[in-house]
Amino acid sequence: MHLNRNLIRLGIFEQPLLNVVQNHLIAYPTPSNLTGNYNWGVLAGLCLVLQIVTGIFLAMHYTAHVDYAFDSVQHLMRDVPNGWLLRYLHLNGLSLFFIVVYMHLFRGLYYTSYAQPRELVWLIGVVILLVMILTAFIGYVLPWGQMSLWGATVITSLASALPIVGTSIVHWLWGAFSVDNPTLNRFYSFHYLFPFLLALLSLVHLALLHQYGSTNPLGIQAQTDLVDFYPYFYVKDLVLALALSALLAFLVGFYPEVLGHPDNNIPANPYSTPAHIVPEWYFLWVYAILRSIPNKLAGVALIGLVFLVLALLPYMHRPNCRGPQFRALHGALAWALVLDFCLLTYLGHQPVEPPFVTLGQALTVAFFGLLGAMCLLAYADGWLAGAFRPNASKQPLHNALSA
Repeated sequence: MHLNRNLIRLGIFEQPLLNVVQNHLIAYPTPSNLTGNYNWGVLAGLCLVLQIVTGIFLAMHYTAHVDYAFDSVQHLMRDVPNGWLLRYLHLNGLSLFFIVVYMHLFRGLYYTSYAQPRELVWLIGVVILLVMILTAFIGYVLPWGQMSLWGATVITSLASALPIVGTSIVHWLWGAFSVDNPTLNRFYSFHYLFPFLLALLSLVHLALLHQYGSTNPLGIQAQTDLVDFYPYFYVKDLVLALALSALLAFLVGFYPEVLGHPDNNIPANPYSTPAHIVPEWYFLWVYAILRSIPNKLAGVALIGLVFLVLALLPYMHRPNCRGPQFRALHGALAWALVLDFCLLTYLGHQPVEPPFVTLGQALTVAFFGLLGAMCLLAYADGWLAGAFRPNASKQPLHNALSA
């Protein structure tokens, strides 16, 4: 009996689960003018999958005890077949993950992707970044090298700056009088659970995005000139995914430790403090801001302010504002913020001595000044656009011309 393949195909995609795949991964309507800058989200998802898969296999060989943690990592690297490959994929994959997420964040800032009606998409993205930072930090502690121990000591001690509850939080995190075995066990548990929370938040992030549709470089909320996500944007995603995979293979094969710190290959010793304690490169901008402020509480408050401003951006942005092509000053401020971010990252790796201290303080002031200027500009642009909006008698003609 002859069967109509098209009918079979339609019947398959009418099933509830596959219907979701059809609507959100195949026939999802996408603006045709999306550039390569809009591929960072897909790459971030692929990096998250890589981290979860490699992390599960690494956890099979890890021992969460201060006496055995470092040795278990060395056993994995030297004795377990392809164990070195798993660990270096996990380590360097995390660095690429942060690069991709930072690029994704900058693209959202530059193209004002946080504007109404996508406020929740942006807010969930900010939460994802926070959880990602926490996950990476506690994962950095697990190898139990010198930088792991002393980095954990420095960062967890920051919580003591919080009024009233700070000391209690530090004692709960440590589970002892200092960073010790209870701390390692807590961090191991959190590090195993948080990536699954990240995956859940990412699905919510994607679902909220698809509720209103993707933005575009012009920032115009038009439901015209749309194409199916497959096959057009699958090709773009595939090309960039292959490029990212090639970069990861290059790092793992030739420079697996280039983004790490050599002191973390030394077993943790609570009686020997490293001469220069620095976090991983993706936290250096935070470290540069913290050490530029003499007061511990003020430093913690400023880091919190960064994420608070990011969370409030959608509500400072007026709905009349468009993409950077129509707002040159906004684009210039965004690029200046990226430059400041890169310079802070560089200074965070330098010793705490002149002229790096003074430069760090100047760049910290500039960083928050640029953030504030972007917020004020977004509000002012929206107010000016509303002030010069056509009056009611001309509104029908204006709408017709806009259409």
